[in-house]
Amino acid sequence: MRYRLAKLGGWYALAVAVLGQAQAAERDFAKPNIVILLADDLGYGELGCQGNSEIPTPHIDSIAANGVRFTNGYVTAPFCSASRAGLITGRYQTRFGYEFNPIGHHNELPGVGLPRNEETLAERLRHAGYVSGLVGKWHLGGHAEFHPFRHGFDEFFGFTHEGHYFVPLPWSGATTWLRRSVLPGGGRGRFTTADGRIIYSTHMNGTEPAYDANNPIMRGGQPVVEETYLTDAFTREAVDFIERNKDKPFFLLLAYNAVHSPMQGTDPYMKKFSHIQDVHRRIFAAMLSNMDNSVGVVLAKLRREQLQQNTLIFFMSDNGGPTRELTSTNQPLRDGKGSVYEGGLRVPFIAQWPAQLARGTIYEQPVISLDIFTTATTAAKAPLGVRAGHKLDGVDLLPYLKGKIKVAPHEKLFWRQDRRAALRMGDWKLLRNPRRGQNSEWQLYNLANDIAEQNNLATTNKAKREELISAWRELDSEMADPFWQRK
Repeated sequence: MRYRLAKLGGWYALAVAVLGQAQAAERDFAKPNIVILLADDLGYGELGCQGNSEIPTPHIDSIAANGVRFTNGYVTAPFCSASRAGLITGRYQTRFGYEFNPIGHHNELPGVGLPRNEETLAERLRHAGYVSGLVGKWHLGGHAEFHPFRHGFDEFFGFTHEGHYFVPLPWSGATTWLRRSVLPGGGRGRFTTADGRIIYSTHMNGTEPAYDANNPIMRGGQPVVEETYLTDAFTREAVDFIERNKDKPFFLLLAYNAVHSPMQGTDPYMKKFSHIQDVHRRIFAAMLSNMDNSVGVVLAKLRREQLQQNTLIFFMSDNGGPTRELTSTNQPLRDGKGSVYEGGLRVPFIAQWPAQLARGTIYEQPVISLDIFTTATTAAKAPLGVRAGHKLDGVDLLPYLKGKIKVAPHEKLFWRQDRRAALRMGDWKLLRNPRRGQNSEWQLYNLANDIAEQNNLATTNKAKREELISAWRELDSEMADPFWQRK
């Protein structure tokens, strides 16, 4: 009798364990892990899956192979801080007047940062039972009131300003490229130190910003000394975050500062690309390849822990690449970072969720970084509703990617950055980009047959121009004044 009871008890324990596993699987499926891999200043044409054969990026490309590549993926601003404000809130940052890109000491000023009353993705997911971690670059306020902890993140390892050196002085184990207004000893052009470790260049007519001034690497709220090359350090921290939170739903924002300046490539990667003659381009290749391998380490960790199947992963850049500064190409698009031409706003944008999305999908309708917020919170079954008066601008992309909704996710996409402005409606693009000799007149392009924006149709198709101007003004009327214009 005792044997039969023991046997029944064993079967009962087994049944309870199986039921528990089934319930856990159902719970996990209901709440996928969410990972955003955010590159910095990476041009549209630099990944292998985007057509670049010079610098292999197999790990980032694998996300596209195992998921979806968006050929018309946009960000909300052509530079770092404003773009990140849109991404993390799911709202056009112009709705709350965030149109600027604080640099240097401006990052630390009171009032300069993501407003506290804006709800972030981390805050929304917290209400759905998620643990959230930010690893890498924040750039949404360096003053205490804007710390990531005060915007819903449970963990933070990284820095708060616009950039950071990848290794501390004296920059050992790396080759460093720095901008200078005048070369050491005078003159213009390039200057290379005797050991070949540091290259100065005057081609940008300016000096490298003081990225590390009062901008320490932080763990939580305390500064730490980090000797490891930052791309590798951020990967180490991301893997550790996954390890410690693998038993619960988590949100990880891994915001690399690669390939943003200052340009520093480690010795092994510089050796890997020794065939690239131009050292400027060689350092860029080293930085991109290092980041790609780091993405591979994160993906491998998810596979080892059997988390990959039900992890929603996004990879994108925060804006287009600054070609003269980094050599980063946005081909076949026009212009780059800081511009509202396609090269400043259309970025590498890919996603993977094996449990839900078909492999190797190409999606050609326009989407925008705002959609990540809504897609992620919908997948996580986060509580509905936003803070009073706050309108979300992103959409849940899953029904579109699964073919349940056939129309385009957005009728219009809107941009306003100081005097620069743009609107995309269908294949038509309206813009004004008054800088570097460009006037402030509205320009009009048909992207269906002019992706490089070479044929301005503003004078030959005045009716379409006026239609888009009217649509832009209507949306603009919903937006707030920029911070610096408020009384």
